[in-house]
Amino acid sequence: MSSTLNFAVSRPETAKLLEDEKQLFARTHGRSVALHEQARKSLLDGVPMSWMLTWPGGHPVFVADAQGTHITDVDGNEYVDFCLGDTGAMAGHAPEATAAALAEQSRKGNTMMLPTEDSLWVSAELARRFGLPLWQFGLSATDANRNALRVARGITGRPKILAMNRVYHGTVDDTLAVLDEQGHVVRRPPSFGAPVDPAVTTKLVEFNDLPALSRALADGDVACVLTEPVLSGHGFAPPDPDFHPSLRALTREAGTLLIIDETHLICAGPGGMTAQLGLEPDMITTGKVIAGGVPIGALGLSSQVADLLHEKATLPLTGVTGLGGTLAGNALSLAAARATLSEVLTEEAYDRMTGLGQRTVAGLTAEIERHGLPWHALSYGSRVEYSFRRVPPRNGSEAMASRDPLLEAFIHLFSLNRGVIVVPFHNLAMSSAATSDADVDRYVQVFGDALDTLAAHGAVSTTNGREAGNAAD
Repeated sequence: MSSTLNFAVSRPETAKLLEDEKQLFARTHGRSVALHEQARKSLLDGVPMSWMLTWPGGHPVFVADAQGTHITDVDGNEYVDFCLGDTGAMAGHAPEATAAALAEQSRKGNTMMLPTEDSLWVSAELARRFGLPLWQFGLSATDANRNALRVARGITGRPKILAMNRVYHGTVDDTLAVLDEQGHVVRRPPSFGAPVDPAVTTKLVEFNDLPALSRALADGDVACVLTEPVLSGHGFAPPDPDFHPSLRALTREAGTLLIIDETHLICAGPGGMTAQLGLEPDMITTGKVIAGGVPIGALGLSSQVADLLHEKATLPLTGVTGLGGTLAGNALSLAAARATLSEVLTEEAYDRMTGLGQRTVAGLTAEIERHGLPWHALSYGSRVEYSFRRVPPRNGSEAMASRDPLLEAFIHLFSLNRGVIVVPFHNLAMSSAATSDADVDRYVQVFGDALDTLAAHGAVSTTNGREAGNAAD
């Protein structure tokens, strides 16, 4: 294909197709519709958390059962799940080993504010996988990130943190920020209610922009850099070959700690991209997946960070210091983590999931090429993203610019109506330890059918003479 080939989106036609899918959704999900209306009486906006309104169709389906990679809703509709809790259920729904461990531990006590032997096993296993020797546990990756930032500020005495533009690290106020058109740090819309202006707490640079990173560190006020090893929030933005080595060298030179957030990229292998790329962070954060969907967060620390923590902090670090909480490190979460890591998310399972990711990319690429679209698909382990641009973006701004909310909403709802669930926030599909080749092939077929429908109605067409890679208005 020509490097100038692009695609155009007919807004009226795509909007009409989306409306047709919404009507089909309403006809085939009557019980979910009724439950959502009933829920408005006791749940804000009719959902347990308001972000659930981002599901296509206006509200989520109500789940009756989830096993392995399949979900059944209250209307009896069955789905192959490629959302998987946006990584949280990468072990599959209700994996047998995890469910058995939960049942056994729940009969012995869920939380006692006391350790169990499972905490020793899980921390040692994470140390083996990720290479950092010491660990603490919370209830989410957001917990882990918030604690990591607090530790970094506490032991360096510096006020600022540095993150990459357009990256999501959970609901941590410091990172709910973006660069505006003038390059200023501002609140990330539609977030609200932050206690202070993020420009006071946070510096942002674009991923892969080493000169900007160097300038941001030069003032000596940055406690830590927090980054994903590969940007994943709006489609993958891979690191340039020299990015991570230079990032590590620059942070060490500046006396700044380096935190790698493996919450999403843990899909790439047992030790995430940290192990694959041989990274040397001072801290690692993760969560979601390691306990098979049971709430957990994990913070790994180097020996040097632990030594500085003992030197600088008044121990023990309690909730009064802003770290931990009553349920942090609870017995139930750690029992689930031990079972999941030892019996479900094994080396063999990761090898198989990586193969499923590659199978998904091959199928999506074939459908994209069949329609002559300048899009691409890319995988890291079991995590697959397709993007409305010919080549992967280099940073968060390029990734965000390639998004097309209307087009995404149609493809997502079209898929849902045909029994395939994908992540509602962007073009992500994940395989689990329970996903089959047939599941992947079904997802690819439905994706191809969506493109066929768009093409048949003139909603998406190729066009020449525009800059490659961005959706046309």
